[in-house]
Amino acid sequence: MSRKSSAPVRAAQYLLVLVVAVSLNFFLPRVMPGSPLALLAGAEVGQLSPEERAAVIAEAGLDQPLVVQYLQYWQNVLTFDFGYSYRLGRPIDELILERLPWTLMITLIALVIGGIIGIALGAYSAWRRGRPSDVGLLSVMIALESTPSFWLGMLLIAFFSVQLGWLPSFGAQTPAADLQGWAQIVDIGQHALLPVLTLSVLSVPTVYLTMRYSMLSVLGEDFIRTAHAKGLSQRRILFGHVARNAIIPVVTVLALRAGFAFGGTVVVETVFSYPGLGRLVFDAVSGRDYPVMQATFLVFTLAVLGANLLADAIYPRLDPRTR
Repeated sequence: MSRKSSAPVRAAQYLLVLVVAVSLNFFLPRVMPGSPLALLAGAEVGQLSPEERAAVIAEAGLDQPLVVQYLQYWQNVLTFDFGYSYRLGRPIDELILERLPWTLMITLIALVIGGIIGIALGAYSAWRRGRPSDVGLLSVMIALESTPSFWLGMLLIAFFSVQLGWLPSFGAQTPAADLQGWAQIVDIGQHALLPVLTLSVLSVPTVYLTMRYSMLSVLGEDFIRTAHAKGLSQRRILFGHVARNAIIPVVTVLALRAGFAFGGTVVVETVFSYPGLGRLVFDAVSGRDYPVMQATFLVFTLAVLGANLLADAIYPRLDPRTR
């Protein structure tokens, strides 16, 4: 199938996944046991009078036919209107837009740092395959791959915040500090350093393993043996031929990790009390704020779909054979 003919198929697949995700987000609270008031309106049914219950039902739109509710929900999603958080007393879209920049900052920085380190170590390890340095690096990465994020975060807090006192252990800014300009930037950077370090360390193993195995497969290709036979330098073979071809699947992995990173910040942001989307999800689950949970889970789904779409767009430009 040509690239032109496959594009509409891919677009239809993404559209279908989006429809299924939004539909599940709509129907699940309505088919779960118990009253949907507690899930959709944040109301304790037993504590409401009949008049209050009727008012809450009307406000949440639960008195409308299911088809009308479904169409209204789609309209709300398309206009970024996710309703109201009764626990926090604020519109949910404001909460998401307020927390999103913090999550984007630490996840994107960690993705760049983890990607650079993972690519460099993976290339070095593959080039030194079978030697002690390769075996040692591989063992360390496998150990890091299975390291719980909360354990690593608490370890960094104990060392850098408690033992050395170098960095703050919680929050995104110093409370009650009226900082401006460069002082504010430094303060934000200090608070973000430990969450970024945690996410970076945890993202390195996946990139490293992908780069290492990709390079090992490229090293066995005929054109690499031809380059050796021509007498090209080791540096030119490594960077001009091997790394250039091996990095293609790594870029795809990084694009996909950008989407899943949103959901992966829940534990890290909770450990560091960082005010991002992950912390918002944790607070919503703890406080049974179901409308907020619905909205944030949908945002995570959209992030994963966007990352997959980005990977599909990047890959043909990196590898002309797939066009």
